Amino acid sequence: MTSTNALRYEVRQIYKNLLYLGREYPLGYDYFRPRCHNAFMSNAGLTDPEKIKEGIKRAEYVKKEIEALYYVKKYRAMNQAYGAATQ
Repeated sequence: MTSTNALRYEVRQIYKNLLYLGREYPLGYDYFRPRCHNAFMSNAGLTDPEKIKEGIKRAEYVKKEIEALYYVKKYRAMNQAYGAATQ
């Protein structure tokens, strides 16, 4: 069984990671931060450890999607800069 402090730590870490990733969000940090904050605050009252773990899994999924978005953005920039010369 996971302790409450461990879950709290996990939630804080994923929140911090999402805010860090949000700095490069295409619509800007001012768009990303309030939405991320509201998503976490809407689940602030959860006390059931299983529900909290589900929320953490959902946040991890969002994190992976944002990372994928950045990889595609980087790939397109690299392809535009270097791909045309090799074709």
